[in-house]
Amino acid sequence: MAQTALKHGDFTGLAENYSRYRPGYSRSVRDALLAMCADDVASMKVADIGAGTGIWTRLMAERVAHVTAVEPNEDMRRCGIRDSEGQRVSYREGSGEATGLADQSVDMVSMASSFHWVDFDRGLDEFRRILRPKGRFVALWNPRLIEINPFLVEVEDYIKSLCPPTMKRVSSGGSGITETLTEKLWASGKFDDVVYLEGRHTAEQTPEHYIGVWRSVNDIQVQMGPENWAKFLGWLEKRTAGMDKIVTTYRTRAWSARKI
Repeated sequence: MAQTALKHGDFTGLAENYSRYRPGYSRSVRDALLAMCADDVASMKVADIGAGTGIWTRLMAERVAHVTAVEPNEDMRRCGIRDSEGQRVSYREGSGEATGLADQSVDMVSMASSFHWVDFDRGLDEFRRILRPKGRFVALWNPRLIEINPFLVEVEDYIKSLCPPTMKRVSSGGSGITETLTEKLWASGKFDDVVYLEGRHTAEQTPEHYIGVWRSVNDIQVQMGPENWAKFLGWLEKRTAGMDKIVTTYRTRAWSARKI
């Protein structure tokens, strides 16, 4: 039976791999972002939009009073509800353009590895609506630091050989929207006090875990197409066979801006 092609931004069928294998974010960056918001961080209410399976959501819930996770995809919500059981987290259906949350109801709005899927102006308007006065919007990503690891460079080169010349990394935290995000937030007239933060952490992954991260990817898989995607995964399994571990450095890149 032929594999059904994925649609851009649709993580249906990818949620379990996303939940199991996706890397986390820097706690130091989280703490710095929260410190910009309020003296009493423990009383804060946060909306995490495009929350996925709740990787960043749960990291925030360690420090704040409550996090409302807003996620449009049913599979992602199901995994997020399961993975967040017993924590100060509640899930609801919604999107960056229409969260369904009340006016001025949260102290912070965050989007972790998801802001690139949202209409920029409509999203900012929605975030301003639900933020309390002087509340902050945070957009962050956790891309790999590829150039310091020859194996990761080899993987990237192989990906490029399978992708069309027009391929563009929509969801990469090192390209796309992040290239001009500071300027766009500042010029929006909706937010000021734009701050950029970056933190790094290293993860040791087994080949299974490393390949599992790739199996949760939407953007490249869609652009590569089912046939080349299967070819890539087959090559990756052979290339990592016998490897004890893969050391990957992640960069948590975060932008914080204050509601005007």
